[in-house]
Amino acid sequence: MNEISEHTIDIDKILGSKMGPKARYVPGVLTSWLKRIIHQDQVNKFIWDSRNLTGVDWLEACVRYLKMDIEIVGKENLPSKDDGRLYTFVSNHPLGGQDGVALGAIIGRHYDGHFRYLVNDLLMNLPGLAPVCIGINKTGRNSRDFPRMVEAGFKSDNHMLMFPAGLNSRRQPDGSIHDIPWTKTFIKKSVECQRDIVPIHFSGTNSARFYRIAKFSDRFLPFNLAMIFLVDEMYRNVGKHFTIHIGKPIPWQTFDRSRTAQQWAQWVEDAVYDLPQKVKG
Repeated sequence: MNEISEHTIDIDKILGSKMGPKARYVPGVLTSWLKRIIHQDQVNKFIWDSRNLTGVDWLEACVRYLKMDIEIVGKENLPSKDDGRLYTFVSNHPLGGQDGVALGAIIGRHYDGHFRYLVNDLLMNLPGLAPVCIGINKTGRNSRDFPRMVEAGFKSDNHMLMFPAGLNSRRQPDGSIHDIPWTKTFIKKSVECQRDIVPIHFSGTNSARFYRIAKFSDRFLPFNLAMIFLVDEMYRNVGKHFTIHIGKPIPWQTFDRSRTAQQWAQWVEDAVYDLPQKVKG
């Protein structure tokens, strides 16, 4: 975790940690653009102003900073924090900023901070967030640690909060915004550790620009270019209204051998996207 300063987020240092000696060949005009697109100065000011906060307190400060107007439907479906059980919370991933912040704040407060995210390891650069994160780098030199870190998270005494798509939602051929297919890890580990699964649907979309970039990146590039734009998308979504639908826990025993783990993952994904329609009905 970075030491907190007025310049905690430093693109030059991040590139160095990711690329090693090759970082010296990155053109200065590109690093300047990166600093603008990730709002380096604005983010650093928030980190500095909130330097005495960590975990849930920091997440709640983020909610206020982003002026989020949050409506929660089905909050009564959150299991009691005193029932002695551990749960896996899974959600669609439409935004990349506000969705993670809001769900972490809500679940974290409800369970007195006893939860952990599985997140991209780049988010470990945020000192206030790092204490509630399990940073995952599936493609870098730490990729061999991925199974071990997931295992440790599920066998800890913390609830797990996951976005099983891994990436943010994409625009589909019919024009809708939907996650890419969910991976099966949350099913396999929840059954193994006997954790019921709580489905959550988060409303919201990113800009048309984001989906154009994501489409190009997914088709033609070997890396996730769209991810670079997520902080800018977060700032574009400041002050907006979001609705969170929380479904009833799904018993881990549901996920039997009548389907494969991947098929059960698709089943839960479908259940998540059905939540707003069920409430309307």
